[in-house]
Amino acid sequence: MIRLSRAVRCSVNDAPSAGVAQAGPPVNGYAAHPPMQGLGRHYELVLECWGEVDPLTGYFLSISEIDRAARTAVLPLLEDACRSAPQTEPTLLLPALVRAASAALEGRLHSLTWRLSPTYSVRMETQQMDRAIIRQSFEFAASHVLHSPSLSPEQNRALFGKCNNPSGHGHNYRIEPAVAVPAGSSAFGLPDLERITDEVIIRRLDHTHLNRDVPEFAGDALNPSVENISKVCFDLLRPAVAAASGGAAALLSVTVWETEKTSCVYPG
Repeated sequence: MIRLSRAVRCSVNDAPSAGVAQAGPPVNGYAAHPPMQGLGRHYELVLECWGEVDPLTGYFLSISEIDRAARTAVLPLLEDACRSAPQTEPTLLLPALVRAASAALEGRLHSLTWRLSPTYSVRMETQQMDRAIIRQSFEFAASHVLHSPSLSPEQNRALFGKCNNPSGHGHNYRIEPAVAVPAGSSAFGLPDLERITDEVIIRRLDHTHLNRDVPEFAGDALNPSVENISKVCFDLLRPAVAAASGGAAALLSVTVWETEKTSCVYPG
């Protein structure tokens, strides 16, 4: 059993695409098909399919089939919703999109992720149609020193290198909570996640020296590594999400990027 992912980018324009076929063949499939016209919306659909590899062809599923399913089964639903009910909460539309894609792919769909912006996405798995997962990215700037009081100064310098400089150093951290919400419910949405993350995480950590200003890391309480930062953010955010949703939503994980190349997910 393997899982194959395909990202399909499309634009939802004021003028309908007439089933895409009449819009002509893809000229720039990397950017979007149909292409942007005027003040359109740009979306990315990530369809993850699962199954067994054909020993003869080495294929499980042609990506052209996945593209076709996204553009002929899912895109018309997006176009209709954008024109007739643009205020719709994306998680309320997601089950219909997943069912349409799954039918077009003859049950081989594992999950559908709908990226509404470069930072905001909603996801649903065919085996868990009772929930959707929303993700949004945030950033905060902070400085820290990596130091373990149980190690000697020489050991700290050998282990942490320049990051052990007593004066500290800074990062522009990026954080992405993933929250499970009940399918078909508006008990918790993006505005709630934005507000709570700002109140609980960003205001607490932004423009601070973590070792000196944040209780969870102050003194020798906890070394502010990206691993520990992700856990602290999760522990702070989880009860706030539950309280704000009346227990309907649940924080699944928090991802923290220390740099573009280094990130940590908690729980892993």
